[in-house]
Amino acid sequence: MSVNQLIFKNFKKNLKNYYLYIFALLFSVALYFSFVTLQYDPSMDAVEGSIKGGAAIKSASVLLIAIVTIFLLYANNIFIKRRSKEIGLFQLIGMTKHKIFRLLTAENFMLYFGSLALGIFAGFAISKLVMMILFKITGTDDVAKLHFSGQALVQTLIVFTVIYALIMLMNYLFIKRQSILSLFRVLSSAEEKVKKMTAVEIIIGLLGMAMIGAGYYVSSRLFGGDFKSTTGLFMAMIFILGSVILGTYFFYKGSVSFLFHLIRKKKDGYLKVDEVLSLSSIMFRMKSNALLLTIITTVSALAIGLLSLSYISYYSAEKTAQNQVPDDFAFSNGEHAAQFEKALDDAGIAYDTSSIEIVMAGVDISDIFTSNIEEINYEPSKMVLAVISDAAAGKELSKEETLFSGYSDLLQKFMPLDDSGKVTFLGKTSEIPQTYLGMEKEAPVFWYFTSGGLPAAIVDDSVFQQLKSDKNPEIQLPESFYIAVNISDKGELKSANDLFVSMKLGEDAPNDSQLETLNTQKRNMGLAMFIVGFLGLSFLVTSGCILYFKQMGESEEEQPSYTILRKLGFTQGDLLKGLRAKQLFSFGIPLVIGLLHSYFAVQSGWFIFGAEVWTPMIIVMALYTMLYSIFGVLSVLYSKKVIKEAL
Repeated sequence: MSVNQLIFKNFKKNLKNYYLYIFALLFSVALYFSFVTLQYDPSMDAVEGSIKGGAAIKSASVLLIAIVTIFLLYANNIFIKRRSKEIGLFQLIGMTKHKIFRLLTAENFMLYFGSLALGIFAGFAISKLVMMILFKITGTDDVAKLHFSGQALVQTLIVFTVIYALIMLMNYLFIKRQSILSLFRVLSSAEEKVKKMTAVEIIIGLLGMAMIGAGYYVSSRLFGGDFKSTTGLFMAMIFILGSVILGTYFFYKGSVSFLFHLIRKKKDGYLKVDEVLSLSSIMFRMKSNALLLTIITTVSALAIGLLSLSYISYYSAEKTAQNQVPDDFAFSNGEHAAQFEKALDDAGIAYDTSSIEIVMAGVDISDIFTSNIEEINYEPSKMVLAVISDAAAGKELSKEETLFSGYSDLLQKFMPLDDSGKVTFLGKTSEIPQTYLGMEKEAPVFWYFTSGGLPAAIVDDSVFQQLKSDKNPEIQLPESFYIAVNISDKGELKSANDLFVSMKLGEDAPNDSQLETLNTQKRNMGLAMFIVGFLGLSFLVTSGCILYFKQMGESEEEQPSYTILRKLGFTQGDLLKGLRAKQLFSFGIPLVIGLLHSYFAVQSGWFIFGAEVWTPMIIVMALYTMLYSIFGVLSVLYSKKVIKEAL
């Protein structure tokens, strides 16, 4: 048999084993090519009506290269070890290491660059769809076109050719360093075998669970007032990161084995065949793969957490826009409001207008201010708030009562206020003590008068007039009226917003549009969500494939055990039941730990990103779990195939 015949025969034989590797490679190339095509697409940097996302896409493409490179090198390492006996046999029949390397290089060349060509074609085919998804998410008014980029093609070829060269270098070093005898022992020495648990391993297991629990606890208390300085907050974040990551490593290194050891001990060592195939195998396999599983779990948690936070911000965009601009259009400048109203009249767009007079007043909130953070710049005895009358706000208060409204979630975490107490308004020469009734959610005026998140104070009209007559000129804003314009027919809101934008009324003075604020929020966070989603999907596929490859190798290594069990009378169903449980643990444990990590990370700081947390977080976690489970199902199907071949 000639070398060429051997190459093609090996290629055909290994093709069925490499199908998921080929899929992942094809998927990675398609993802990268379509991603880079976006970077060079002219519509990404259009001056009008689009997003300037080329720089963000370029930065994300670098991370995508890192993910793909690590995956391909690791997958190649798994496959080259699985073929170690084959390489050893080639040496036994007289082939030199150089000739074996040439054979593997030729085989990999066909596999790799064939997948590369198909991946580029697939990436080009879906690039328009990817652009349409991006435009839809960001609310961009543009038409997606099928655009082929020569620059993207060259960049993709360069990147994946360099990765191929690294793979070949890895193969060369592997073949060069291994002796014939060691090649037959690579798989058997790759993973730790069953042995009795030691006291050190039990301590590591308990320490792993304790460190993860400590990280979760500190995370839940991060913004609860326990840390009184920004330095303390920073050190707490470092502790959480180190404790959870190191605890995760110890968890895989010892905790899993320890917990399963307790289960075995409870059963007095009498395990069913399905428990032997699941518990006993997982106990000792996870120790060997502790570092890999820690990396997969940590990056999974990072991907889920970032995607959840970006989706929280995107999902909360409407609520955020309403808090910043409570009406369709907000003006602080009367002349600009009159110009806009005239433009609406000329366009035949019906509207309603209202105005609220505002006085800026000093307020002593020492009695209700409960922040413990030392670096807070606001002095509770000298806080400046926008004050409006109860009549303008649609409320009815007595002369001694004050209501706050429109405090942002973020500021409430750093500068919390009690639900009741005493506050004192400070005029230029007078002080007016008031009974504080609490906080309402809705903002009565827009961000210009509230510094972007402070509450507005609502008081009785007589108190408002007293503050107005005794106002401190040093703290007053140039404008003292909030003019709200609301469109009667919401179907005409977009046309009205286009008028507002074309007149550039939001650039010359602090005037704003709720719809434009919403669109800006969706553009910014939609792009972030799109990029994080792409990277998260890439990591999900690559990590899922890596776990699948590991399970595939374990199933083949344990095939002699399946043969013995079948000969002893155990049915295919008996074995498959145990292997289903094994795959559930193999894929489920990293997934559950990753979800827990991301849950506590999101819960500790979601309020910085938006007003809604549960719905977007649950949607992201459910989608990630569903996609991740596909690889577990594929592993079960492969195990079923190995069991069938056991006899």
